Formats: sequence, structure tokens, C-alpha cells
Amino acid sequence: MTDVRAPDGRTLRVHEDGDPDGVAIVVHHGTPSSGLLYPPHAQDAAERGIRLVGYDRPGYGGSTPQPGRSVADAAADVEALVDTLGIERFATYGASGGGPHALACGALLPERCVAVATIASVGPYDVDGLVWLAGMGEGNQREIAAALEGGETFERFLVGEVASLDGVTADGLAQAIVTHLSAVDAAVLTGDLAAFLVSSIRDATRDGIAGWRDDDYAFLRAWGFELGEIRVPVLLRQGRQDLMVPFAHGVWLAERIPGVQAELSEEHGHLTLLAGVPEVHAWLLERF
Repeated sequence: MTDVRAPDGRTLRVHEDGDPDGVAIVVHHGTPSSGLLYPPHAQDAAERGIRLVGYDRPGYGGSTPQPGRSVADAAADVEALVDTLGIERFATYGASGGGPHALACGALLPERCVAVATIASVGPYDVDGLVWLAGMGEGNQREIAAALEGGETFERFLVGEVASLDGVTADGLAQAIVTHLSAVDAAVLTGDLAAFLVSSIRDATRDGIAGWRDDDYAFLRAWGFELGEIRVPVLLRQGRQDLMVPFAHGVWLAERIPGVQAELSEEHGHLTLLAGVPEVHAWLLERF
């Protein structure tokens, strides 16, 4: 764990694992979560010669909040952290809420970011051709309704969500977020994965709700770059059995990212796609 200074003086908390001498892959975590790296993914990275780098987006975990941040701002933060870590070229992937931030690196850092992968990525809000909330579970519907109202209403909502998760154990996580889960996702939210997600959410929100709040606001405003600007290779994976980020988000993105390799699965959900991260590692490695 390392703290990196952003150009404006903010602190970025960085987490590293895998092969310290390997090629670098930067991981963008979901929402709400922190940059802690899932041990099976870190082990796979070590075996493949990958230096796996995660970081807490502003307001999560050990990173200073950045109110009003956009999705595009992630590119400057990633550039600052790779500069500090002595990394010249890197690949990147993001899962769920991390997907747009990975795409920002592909669009805005093309001289350094060699390839991007997204796993169950959310699409942009208020765009033609995507009914953003259609197909989302009840829990996400309530969250976004509160975010659209904004201000104290949204902050009270998130404080309540954090409080409701505070005492949840790994065994109880699936029931606690049941309205977010399809049957296939509920089936895999057990054991080590559930324990990791509980620890990551707690790490992310230990100092408050700023990161979660600012993520949602960033998703609901213009991202700050155009998908058509992306010129690096992109792998996109999305599952139809997903109540957190509906399948239509992946379809919409796939139709607009130049040259994308889209893998749209009828069987997968949201969490089930995480089992394929080793395949994502292999795909990204081939792009160096």
C-alpha cells in the first residue's frame, strides 16, 4: 500500500500485488468499493508476470475526496500514479463502476495505455438509445432516484446504506443486497468472494460516503470524453443476467467503441463475470 500525490495535492491510495517486475495493469474498482485487489486475481497476475495496481478513487478508502469530479478525471489520477511508480506503459481494466474510468484512460492516455477491458461496465446517462434504468434491480433504482434528487436527500440515503451494511457478514451479504442480484449472481456470492466484497466495501466507506456519492454523480453527468476518441484495443464483457448494470449498457457501449471486441453473454450476470478475470489478464498481456 502506497500513497501517491495527485497534481492538485490530493492523496491517492495505491494497492499493488502480483509480480513487482512485471508489466503493469491498472485496475479500476466498482461502486462502492476500494482498490483492494482480490487475492485470486493477484495470484493469477503473479503467475503471468503482471504487476497489478489498484487504487482508491477519490473519496474512497485512503484517497482524498474530489467533489465534482468527472469520469475523465480518473485519467489524470492514473497518470500521476504510474509516473510515481515508474511505469511508462500500462494496460487497464474496470469492473462495473470502474468500467467508464478504464475507458477514460484509453481515450485520454493513448500514448501510455496500450489496451482496455471492461467487465459489466455501466454506460453513460441521458444519451440517445439507452434507457439507463431499465432492467436494474430495485436497490439500484432507489439509489439512482436519490442521486437524481441530490443534496441532503442523497447523502442521507447513502449514510443509511452504509449503516445497513455495517454489520453484514460474508454469509449475509447476498441477503443484504438481494434486490441487486440475479439468480446466477446470488449463487456465486459466497465464500471468499463475499468476504472480499464485504472487506472492500468497509474499506471504501470507513471515512464516509464521499467516494460513493461522487461516483454516482460522475455517472449521471457527461463523462468528459467521447467513446469515439478511443483508438486502443478494447475488450468488453457483459452478461444478460445482470440486475446491477443491465445488458443494454454493454450493447450500447459495444455499438460505439471503435474496434471493440464485445463478448455479450446470455448466461452471465454481474458477479459471475469476475471468474473470467484471468482471461482478461491474458488478453491484455497480448496487447503489450
